[in-house]
Amino acid sequence: METGLLHLHNVLRWVLLLLLLWNLVQAIAKKESIRSSSLWLMIAAHTMLLIGVYLTVAGKYGWTTLNLPAGSSVMSDSSYRFFLIEHPVLMVSSIVFITMARAKAKQLNFRSFTWLLVIALVLILAGIPWPGREVGRPLFPGA
Repeated sequence: METGLLHLHNVLRWVLLLLLLWNLVQAIAKKESIRSSSLWLMIAAHTMLLIGVYLTVAGKYGWTTLNLPAGSSVMSDSSYRFFLIEHPVLMVSSIVFITMARAKAKQLNFRSFTWLLVIALVLILAGIPWPGREVGRPLFPGA
C-alpha cells in the first residue's frame, strides 16, 4: 500500500504542476474560468497534502517508524532532513498560498491570484526531490 501511495503522490505532482501552470495562464489572460479551475487546483493540492501527511507520519520512513542509529539525529542526515522537515514545510506553505489564491479567484482579483500562485510554484519547485539532487527521486514512479 505504501508504494502505491508514494507512486500516487509522485503522479499527482505532475497533475498539480499542470493545474498550477494552467491557472497562471488563465489569470494572466484574466479569464473568469479561474473560479472553477482554481477549485480543481485546490482539490489536487489538498489530496496531495493528505497523502503526504500519511507518508510523513506513518510511512516506511515516517516519524512513527523512524529508526535512526544511536547518536544520530534527523537534522544530521540530509535525506531524513529533506523528507521529514524541508519537504513538508515547503509543501504545506505552498498549499496555504494555493488556498489563499482560491479565495482571490472567487473575487476575481487576478493580480493577487497570480502572485500567490507564483509564490506557491516557487515553493513547490524548491521542495520537489528532483533527480540530480542528493535526495533526488526519479521523475516518474518506477523509472
